[in-house]
Amino acid sequence: VQLQASGGGLVQAGGSLRLSCAASGRTFTNYGMSWFRQAPGKEREFVSGISRSGGTIYYTDSVKGRFTISRDNAKNTVYLQMKSLKPEDTAVYYCAANDRGTYNSVYRNQYEYDYWGQGTQVTVSS
Repeated sequence: VQLQASGGGLVQAGGSLRLSCAASGRTFTNYGMSWFRQAPGKEREFVSGISRSGGTIYYTDSVKGRFTISRDNAKNTVYLQMKSLKPEDTAVYYCAANDRGTYNSVYRNQYEYDYWGQGTQVTVSS
């Protein structure tokens, strides 16, 4: 499956952005989808994930209540709605897909993902 991320940009603290990740090449519903991010000088970290069924969703603690992940299987797209953005959210955001586990599985470990998008830069100014 090929993944194309978009929607990043420069926004002031407190602002919002919506990231999109369009999948192609394989049956989208076969894949659990997640967003990761990597800030300069830091390890890539899990942000949020949604299972193939859409019934299981995880967020890292720092984004709970501010970010919302969703998927539109008709459009083969996963979204990350980000609100109340903070300077510490500044990073390159990557979408990732895997077909492991069950229909309700979500993995937080980046090494469980076989397919990655190219990344989209999110910069939050203070």
